[in-house]
Amino acid sequence: MSDNLAIIIGAGAAGLMCAISAAENGKNVLVLDHANKAGKKILISGGGRCNFTNMYTEPSNYLSANPHFCKSALKRYTQWDFIAEVDKAGLPWHEKKLGQLFSDNKSEAILNLLLDRCDALGVEIKLNCAISSIKKHSDESFELNSNNGKYHCTSLIIATGAMSFPTMGATDFGHRIARQFGLSVTHTNPGLVPFTFDAKEKQQFEGLSGVSLDSEISCANQSFRENILFTHKGLSGPAVLQISSYWQAGNTITVKCLPDIDLCEDLKQHQQVSPNKHVINILKLHFPERVIERFCINMDLNKPLQQYKHSDLETIANAFQKWQFIPSGTEGYKKAEVTLGGVDTDEISSKTFEAKKVKGLYFIGEVLDVTGHLGGFNFQWAWASGHCCGKAIQ
Repeated sequence: MSDNLAIIIGAGAAGLMCAISAAENGKNVLVLDHANKAGKKILISGGGRCNFTNMYTEPSNYLSANPHFCKSALKRYTQWDFIAEVDKAGLPWHEKKLGQLFSDNKSEAILNLLLDRCDALGVEIKLNCAISSIKKHSDESFELNSNNGKYHCTSLIIATGAMSFPTMGATDFGHRIARQFGLSVTHTNPGLVPFTFDAKEKQQFEGLSGVSLDSEISCANQSFRENILFTHKGLSGPAVLQISSYWQAGNTITVKCLPDIDLCEDLKQHQQVSPNKHVINILKLHFPERVIERFCINMDLNKPLQQYKHSDLETIANAFQKWQFIPSGTEGYKKAEVTLGGVDTDEISSKTFEAKKVKGLYFIGEVLDVTGHLGGFNFQWAWASGHCCGKAIQ
């Protein structure tokens, strides 16, 4: 059976999609996973609703040392292709915002769609199966040793993801296998991850945990407009997670709260129209009082507007709209949604996902050096890379 058997290590989004695609192409497929349940990251995604793709998926939504690598697969298996699968299964969905598509039902509906397709195609899935070693024989077959015994195959697909969410069983297994077979792995970092404050910022913004503000956040010539969210440790929220993938230690983060309004001009206009109003009462039109207190620490806001110079109003406005800080770090892989970096795409065919140096060995999904923005893009990469790899397996 090993002559026509494809073994996929990893029963996540990319692995299950690859299994479906390969089985449709006539391969015998066995999926192995060390977890006790398939698709654990699918189940927790999107707050349990699964942000399964994005209507505006483009190669520009991905980070990689080779930004061209993802283009082929994303073109051959688009967001519309996966939406068609969801529609075919009769699953209702909705756009939340910015093209982000969510299941109306629980995330389990998306996982069951994949598992049902696998079942109908005769794909075998073995859970609680930990691989201890892999070796390749001279006849081009692979031998896998596991706690469930030995397996042999001619096509081996690594779909193990990477290090984000270690509590879900995530590890660097796929990167270790790549290195074992002589493939390079680019530098890895937690991505889509909250920032932590240093002692100074922690003290200044104490008491704001749970407060969310519409903001534009910038770093390293990139900017994102969405909410920021104060936490006990620092700053999170969609805008923060997005920019974190571009941040490097020591970089300054710039935050513009209330991005649709020029707050300085707004204060000046109120100064002309209502000179006897106190500054704090104007700020309360835009921000909760505790936010004002924390942002304007050591500033006197209880005088009438007419007593402030324009430069004073500018200083007050800049506290909200030109807030700059250097994160002390991030919350690491424990809270990261993805891993930046991975198996070097120069080592992999963008058409088949086969390692150029190792016949029959494939890498798909997050294990590769391709990382999407927040909002369904990483799922679309899993679907596209898994589908194209499955079709290509010989």
